[in-house]
Order: sequence, then structure tokens, then C-alpha cells
Amino acid sequence: MEGAWSETLHMENIEYRNCINEFLVNRMSEGVVVFDGRMNILHLNRSAELFLGRLNLPNEVDDICKRMFDAMRKGTFRDLFPGEVNVYKKFEGSPGRWRFRFHVYENGPLVCVFIHEEALSEKLNLNRMRLHFGLTRRETDVIRRVINGLRNDDIAKEFDIGEQTIKDHLSNAYQKIGVRNRVELLSFLFNSPSSSTQFFSEN
Repeated sequence: MEGAWSETLHMENIEYRNCINEFLVNRMSEGVVVFDGRMNILHLNRSAELFLGRLNLPNEVDDICKRMFDAMRKGTFRDLFPGEVNVYKKFEGSPGRWRFRFHVYENGPLVCVFIHEEALSEKLNLNRMRLHFGLTRRETDVIRRVINGLRNDDIAKEFDIGEQTIKDHLSNAYQKIGVRNRVELLSFLFNSPSSSTQFFSEN
């Protein structure tokens, strides 16, 4: 009986780890890029692939990774990098500022770079907006990405669905909100006094 219970726990742990891996690789909104000591990319999750399909990593990322690996080889890493290391970058054509956060695994040695966009949508309370207009969760997810400047094909790739489905979600959302396109949506959200009081986050 104990052996069967142990085997069940083992299978549950494998399934749990698979779920975690699926989240990290395909569902995590932050991009993750893992470099080895030769600056080869060992791993990209889906969000990082989408980022690199649109933009390039800043030169500062490459420079910092090389300095980190050099410090790890010399045993001076903790002296040279005592705290969290972040790089912020604004890209032309991208509405938000991007943050690149570095984490090291000294036994590798490996450097992980976490990529996060400080997006326009973070200034909005989209849950309040969803409830106010009766949007579905998927429509809200799509609207969030439109606000952040993604094109329909970018959104379709992220969700792994057809571009026509994205257009259908947008059409339904626009109709509920009372706008005709993304230009009117952004104007309504960021230029309307009523929107600024209703939907902007208080933080």
C-alpha cells in the first residue's frame, strides 16, 4: 500500500513539475533568456521569443552579462554586484519602458535575464473596466495588449490562435466600449476625463 501511495505522489510531482514548466515556457508574461558563460542562449520562453521577434536586446544587457560572467570566474561577483541589477530601456515605436532584470546561478555559471514591459495598461484598472463594459476575460486580455501597442498578429502569436479570432474579440470589445478602432479606444481611455477617474489605477 505504501509503495502504491509513493508512486502516486511521484506521478503527481511529475505532473506538477510539468505544469510549472508549461507556465514558465509558454504562459509566463515575463520574458526569460538564459545565457551560458560563452553568451550562448540556452533557453528562451515564449514571451522572450515574441520580444526578440519585434526588438533586440539592448547592448547594455550583453555588456552586463559579460561582466557578471567575468566576475564569477574571478570570484568577485558578490563584491561587484551586491544588489539587484536592472536595466531600463525605451524603444522607438514601443509605448512602454522595458525593464531587464538579471539573476545569476553561480554554479552554472548561468545568467538569467527577465524581460518586462512597464506598459501603459499597468496604469489602468482593467478589471474595473471589464466589469463596467461587460467584457469577457479574453476580450480584456486582447484590449490590454492593444493598449500596449501590439499588433493583431503579435497578439495572435502570443495566444496561439488565429488573427481573425483576435479581430473578432476586438470588434466585440469595441462595440461594448462604444469605439470603432484602437485610435478611438486610446483616445477614450487617455483623453477622456470620465475614463481617468473611473479606470486609472490609484497607485
